Amino acid sequence: MASRNSQPSPEPLDPLRVPAHVAIIMDGNGRWARSRGLPRAAGHRAGVGAVRRAIEGCRDLGVRILTLYAFSTENWRRPSDEVGVLMGLLHERLVAEAEELQRSGIRVRIVGDLDAIAPETRAQIERVEAMTVDNQALLLNVAFNYGGRAEIARAVRTLAARVRDGRFGVEQISEQTLSECLYTAGLPDPELLIRTGGERRLSNFLLWQAAYAELVFLDLYWPDFDRHHLVAAVSEYQQRQRRFGGVTSA
Repeated sequence: MASRNSQPSPEPLDPLRVPAHVAIIMDGNGRWARSRGLPRAAGHRAGVGAVRRAIEGCRDLGVRILTLYAFSTENWRRPSDEVGVLMGLLHERLVAEAEELQRSGIRVRIVGDLDAIAPETRAQIERVEAMTVDNQALLLNVAFNYGGRAEIARAVRTLAARVRDGRFGVEQISEQTLSECLYTAGLPDPELLIRTGGERRLSNFLLWQAAYAELVFLDLYWPDFDRHHLVAAVSEYQQRQRRFGGVTSA
């Protein structure tokens, strides 16, 4: 699969129209490795470099929130050795990158169902989240053991429990109250959603939040993603008209 490195440079960005929240589906690690005759684990490890480039690029461009799709609820169906690598990478990178993230002013949050995560990894997640809680350069959400449908079902259960307990009336259920029960409560919805790997689907990622996100699909594998591709995606976002169901004046 071709990279976009050879394409012309994008138009200069308007700093006033940089999306506040960018979400990325990091797809293609396994295929990147296979194309090089390497095990899939090598692709996941190579993808760590692209994560760093995405974080640095978003921070430098003025993006406030970056949400990365790292492990889906469906990824448990993969071979056990690959699942083990992904779990190990989460713990390993949290340990290895914690100090650098702190120095860079990056706040880290892991969003998803963490009940299935090993206790030592959950403890490391809590440590890094607490360490970086006051950082303001960029909020990094890592969606791990995350599924959009499961997130919505969880929010509905929360609202149902409030109604059952008499703390909430059915008539109070709204888009706003449901949004407040999601993992992303209090955050603006993503304005730009990027997917690498050549696929054209959301794959159960931020189904509620991405209702009006601008979608940009890149025909390159995640380990090849760099600042150029990020800038090109933001440039494409800036060239679109965002009408939210309305119309623009002539």
